[in-house]
Formats: sequence, structure tokens, C-alpha cells
Amino acid sequence: MAGKVYPSSAAALEGVLRDGMTIMVGGFGLCGVPQNLCVSLRDSGVSGLTCISNNAGVDGAGLGLLLDTRQIRKMIASYVGENKTFEGQFLDGSLEVELNPQGTMAERIRAGGAGIGAFFTPTGYGTPLTEGKETREIDGRWQVLETALHADLALVKAWKADEAGNLVYRMTARNFNPPMAEAGAVTVAEVEEIVPAGELDPHLVHTPAVYVDRIVVGENPEKVIERRKTRPA
Repeated sequence: MAGKVYPSSAAALEGVLRDGMTIMVGGFGLCGVPQNLCVSLRDSGVSGLTCISNNAGVDGAGLGLLLDTRQIRKMIASYVGENKTFEGQFLDGSLEVELNPQGTMAERIRAGGAGIGAFFTPTGYGTPLTEGKETREIDGRWQVLETALHADLALVKAWKADEAGNLVYRMTARNFNPPMAEAGAVTVAEVEEIVPAGELDPHLVHTPAVYVDRIVVGENPEKVIERRKTRPA
């Protein structure tokens, strides 16, 4: 292990996990999900977790692995409609859920990384989703106060990193990953390739190394496909 580079996903999580912590997990659907880190997180056995992620993975992949083992106590998410295990645990009361409009959730995470404590948004005003929250009329529109989101640990997936920890995301994997990398007290990045420091064009870096504590090349590069569809023969 040299600097920020770790030999395995399990090694990259050593010393940073504990029961009851809050963890952000990047990805949108199954794109840009740190799948190998999710496997190691499950295998670690930590429990009572609060997970912040756009969605809760699917059965058998991503955060779905931790739902199977009931390691997640609370989910803060935007879209959760493709996970039967999630549905069952929510309905039986064993999983606490905090739903967010997708843009609001993205801004809450960005605010957390930027050191902004809260912000007003018109999204959700007057709906059950925002009952009990502070409201204010601004420029003729009623708006809702939303607090920033932070995490003890952020797990993100990037395409390429250099040894210093600068990250480049590929296409739509650049979704919730960049703001989550900034909002975690500790950030671990799963990548497909690590190159020597200085090899990345600084104009193409999406997440600067200052936000990244540990990097690891994912052991299993398999891309999980949610619904495999092919043309008829």
C-alpha cells in the first residue's frame, strides 16, 4: 500500500467502519455504483447503518446486498422502486425511510460538501413530504428549508484515478458521485484504473485529490444489468 492506494476493497475500508455510521453511496440506478466496496461493506458485518443514496440498489447488488443482511437501519433516498427487499422491510417497519425529491437530495449533498448548513427551495412545498419543515415566502413563492447532508464515509465509483487521488468519471457515472466525494468525512473511491500522479489532464479532473482519502481498483469489473433485454432472434 502506497499513500492513498489500497490493495483491495476490504483493505480500503479497514479502520473506518463502525456500527451506526452514516454512509453515502454513489450511483444512479446501477450506473456508477461502487459494487466491490458494497460487497466489502456487507462482509464487514457493520450494522445499524444510515445510508444516503439515490436509490437502494436492486435485489442482490449494490445496497441491496446490505438490505438482504439487514445491516441498514435507515435509507435517505430519492428513488426506491426496483427493490422488493426494500419494499418488504419498509412495509414491515424494520427500515426507516426518508424520501427526497431528486434535485433536492442532490443539492442537500452538494451543500454538505460546500459547508452550507441549509437552503430554501420551492420543491415539495404544500405536500406531505415537507410537513413540519420551516417555510418562508421568497420573491412571491413559498419555499421549504432543507438541511444539508453529511456522511461519516462516502463510497464513490470513478473511471480513473491517479496515485494522488484525483478522479475522473465516465459519462453518466458522473452522477451523485462528485458531490458525495466532497460531503464525506472520509471518501473511498473504487476505480477501474490508477495512473501515475501527473498523468491526468488537470482540466479533466472531476474530483480533486483533496477530497479523496483512499482509492482501490475494483476486484470484479462486471457491470450489473438491471433488466437485460435483447432483440428477438
